[in-house]
Amino acid sequence: MSAGATARPPVLDAGDRATLDAVAGALGDGAVVAIPTDTVYGLAARVDRPDAISAVFAAKDRPDGLALPVLVGRWRQAKEVAASWPREASMLGARFWPGALTIVVPVDPGLGTRLGGNGTSVGLRHPDHRFVRNLCRQAGPLAVTSANHHGAPPCTTAAAVCEAFDVTDIGLVVDGGTCDGVPSTVVDCTVTPPRCLREGGIAWSWIEASLR
Repeated sequence: MSAGATARPPVLDAGDRATLDAVAGALGDGAVVAIPTDTVYGLAARVDRPDAISAVFAAKDRPDGLALPVLVGRWRQAKEVAASWPREASMLGARFWPGALTIVVPVDPGLGTRLGGNGTSVGLRHPDHRFVRNLCRQAGPLAVTSANHHGAPPCTTAAAVCEAFDVTDIGLVVDGGTCDGVPSTVVDCTVTPPRCLREGGIAWSWIEASLR
């Protein structure tokens, strides 16, 4: 590497069996890791590592007022993060998880302030991506936001992530091929009736029909 060149983070193959253990270990050590998802590449940190969550905000220049969503690998993890689990959240999760649906619920008070925003709610999603689900099951719930600098287009390949971030920002990149799925639909279940915050991969009409 020439003098002054930027060091890029190491890249691991999502299809390699050893990758899951390596990534879970890095997350446990407090690293920020770029991972493929069913939408786009994301920057991930364990929710129990405030230092790593702060590093996610810093890496992408994300304003503190924009809370980080959380990905989970099983229902039990979602209920561990939430302060309460409204009936509507159960109905929508049973119908659309795993998939492109983010459900906003009251957040555990001890966790809310770490994730940014007003600290009272959290957006939870059970992704339709085997590697991410297995990673969450092994490492725990993960705060994950799109891999990009705030205001820039999300990265859809591992190469794009490596171009956007260096090794001082993220510890590892997991290459899962091209990830250019439709963003998730976001539903606020902290209010009655639930309201649509963003329509994405699941039509709002389907959400409304499922709540009847």
